[in-house]
Amino acid sequence: MNVGSNSVGNNHLVDINEVLDEEEEDHNEENSNISTIADKPDTRFNRPTKNREIKRPPRKFSRQVSLETGFSVLNGETSKDKNERKILGRSGKSFGGFGVNGTTGIEARNKGDFNMFRTKSTIARQSSKIPLRKESGIELQNNNVKEGLNDHVKKSVPAGRYFDALTGPELDQVKDSEDILLPKDEKWPFLLRFPIGCFGICLGLSSQAILWRSLALSPVTKFLHVPLFINFAVWLLAVGVLVAVFITYMFKCALYFEAIKREYFHPVRVNFFCAPWIVCMFLAIGAPPKTAPGTLHPAIWCVFMAPIFFLNLKIYGQWLSGGKRRLCKVANPSSHLSVIGNFVGAILAAKVGWKEPGKFLWSIGFAHYLVVFVTLYQRLPTSEALPKELHPVYSMFIATPAAASLAWGAIYDEFDGLARTCYFISLFLYLSLVVRPNFFTGFKFSVAWWSYTFPMTTVSIATIKYAEEVPSFITKALALALSFMSTTMVCILFVSTLLHAFVWKTLFPNDLAIAITKKRYSKDKKPLMKRWTKHSPLSFVTSIGKHNSGDKECASEEEK
Repeated sequence: MNVGSNSVGNNHLVDINEVLDEEEEDHNEENSNISTIADKPDTRFNRPTKNREIKRPPRKFSRQVSLETGFSVLNGETSKDKNERKILGRSGKSFGGFGVNGTTGIEARNKGDFNMFRTKSTIARQSSKIPLRKESGIELQNNNVKEGLNDHVKKSVPAGRYFDALTGPELDQVKDSEDILLPKDEKWPFLLRFPIGCFGICLGLSSQAILWRSLALSPVTKFLHVPLFINFAVWLLAVGVLVAVFITYMFKCALYFEAIKREYFHPVRVNFFCAPWIVCMFLAIGAPPKTAPGTLHPAIWCVFMAPIFFLNLKIYGQWLSGGKRRLCKVANPSSHLSVIGNFVGAILAAKVGWKEPGKFLWSIGFAHYLVVFVTLYQRLPTSEALPKELHPVYSMFIATPAAASLAWGAIYDEFDGLARTCYFISLFLYLSLVVRPNFFTGFKFSVAWWSYTFPMTTVSIATIKYAEEVPSFITKALALALSFMSTTMVCILFVSTLLHAFVWKTLFPNDLAIAITKKRYSKDKKPLMKRWTKHSPLSFVTSIGKHNSGDKECASEEEK
C-alpha cells in the first residue's frame, strides 16, 4: 500500500515504501489494483529511483528519505521479515566517533573511536584499507567521518572556548554542561592520557640539582659539609626522568599529532612547550663539577635556547597583536613559564661566556614579566575567577622574580640593588602564599602539584645568593629553611607520584581537555538531526493521513 498526498496545488507524491525489485514490481502490477495517482506518479520522483536500482549491487539494499522529515527506511537480506523496517539512528550530539562501516555516531562513541586524533598519515593509511561501498547509507556515514574530522578536530579551538568549557587544575576538566568528542566512561590509550604538563616533574627535579650544587659549593652552607654526591644523584635522576618523559611525548607526537595541536592551542598548556628546554638548561647549569667543565660550549646555549626564542615570538606576538589570544583573555599563572625561559637562558648565556645575549634575554623577560604580573594582578571585572584547583600554579608568581634576580647576578657577577629588588618581590609573594594554607588544600593529587616545587627551589637558590652578599644569622637560617621546605616538598611529591602511577594507577586520567568541541551545542539550539529521532514511523504515517484527509475535505468543498 502506498502512502502519499494528492497533487493539489504544490503538493507532490512522496513514496516512503521499500523499493521492490523489478520482477516483484511487475508481478504486483498484474495482480493488484492501484489508484490512478499511484499508477502515474510524477516522473521527477521515479528517475532517481530507477537509476539507483540499475547501479545497485546484487545485495539488496535500499534507502529512501522523505523530503519533509528525513525519515529513512532500510531493507536488507538479513531481515527475517521482508516487510520489517528499520529507522536509521541519528543524534545531533554524537560527536564522539563518526561511524564507519555502517555504525551510527552513538555506537562509535560508545566503542571509542580514537582515530580522529591520530596523525594524518596514519589516518590516510587506515582509510585506504576501508573497502569502497556503493550503499548510500554507508557512503553517508563515511562522509560524516571526513566532515567530523574537519569540523571538530583539525580546526583550532578558540582560546575563549577552553575557558568556557573547562575547569580544574590547569583547565583539564570538562564542565557538566559540555559534550566531548571521546567517551568519558572509557579508558583512553595511554599516549592520549599523557599531557605535556608531565614536564613539570622534570622542572622540579632539575632545579633540585642546582639547589644541591649550591648547598655543596656555597661558603654560606660550608659548615653543613654537604657532599657533591647528592647533587650527582639528583642530576642523574632528573636526566633519567627527562629522557623517559621526552621519549613518551615524542611517541605521542608521532601517533597522535592532532592531540598535540589541541594542547598547543590550549591557553595554559602552550606555555609548557617551553618546559623541556628549560629543563635542559637547568641540567646544564646544575651539572656536577666533575662531569662538566668550568665553561660550557656556546653551542649548548644555542641548541637549548633556540626553541624557546621561537616560541616566545609566537606567544608574545599573539599577546601583542590583540587577536583572540591577546593577553587579557589568555593570561593565567602558567604564562610566567614562557617568561622564565628568558631568565634561565640569560643565566646559561653568562655561564658560557656570552654576556651580551644574556642581557638581551633578560630585558625581554623582564618587560613581559611586568606585563603578565600587572595583567594577573588586575583581573577585569568581566573575567571569571580561576578555579580552586588551579591554585597550585599560583606559585609561578614567585618563580619569575627569583629567576630574574639570579640572572642579573650571573650577568653582572654581583647581587646588586636590582637583583635584590627582584629577590625581595619574590620573597614577599612567597610569604603571601605561605600564610594562606587553605589556598592549597581541598583537592585531589595531580601532576599540577609539581608546580609547587620549581618556584620554591628557585627562591631557595636566590636566598643562598643573597646570604652570600649579606651574611648574617637571619639570612643563613632563611636559606636553610627555604631549602629544607623545597626538598621536603619534592620528596613528598615524588613518592606520591610513584604511588599514583604504579600502585593505584590514577596518575593519568582521561585528558578531557583535548576532546572538547569547537562550539557549544546548547539545549535550546539542538542540531537539526536531533529532531529526526523524535518521529516514529507510525506518527509519520498518521501525520500524512491527516494531511490527506484535509486535502480531500478541501477538494469536496471546492466541488460543492
